[in-house]
Amino acid sequence: DEQFVESGGGLVQTGGSLTLTCATSGLRFDSYAIGWFRQGPGKGREGITCIARTDGRTFYSASAAGRFTVTMDNAKHTAYLLMKNLEPEDTATYHCAINYPYCGDSARLLNWHKWGQGIQVTVSS
Repeated sequence: DEQFVESGGGLVQTGGSLTLTCATSGLRFDSYAIGWFRQGPGKGREGITCIARTDGRTFYSASAAGRFTVTMDNAKHTAYLLMKNLEPEDTATYHCAINYPYCGDSARLLNWHKWGQGIQVTVSS
């Protein structure tokens, strides 16, 4: 079974940066995509980003584009999410997720095969 080790969350001030790391193991296939979705207090799930291992294509939500950057270390099956210019509205639990073989639903970024327990990101004003 797929396993996720999520790290890098925490408390940051408005305008600050954080890098989330998602280390995966137990993947079923060589072609896969890793991404993140988040869920803020009292809000529904919001797809954030996705990167495909096969061709490196990336997708971002409107709220993430221009501020967040997703990268992947193929050899380590690990993805990284660099988040800059964070705002209080970015406060949420961020879940790393995986899909086979590509990023599904590139518009909403909510079509995932499996995801981790999540890590908290809190942005203070």
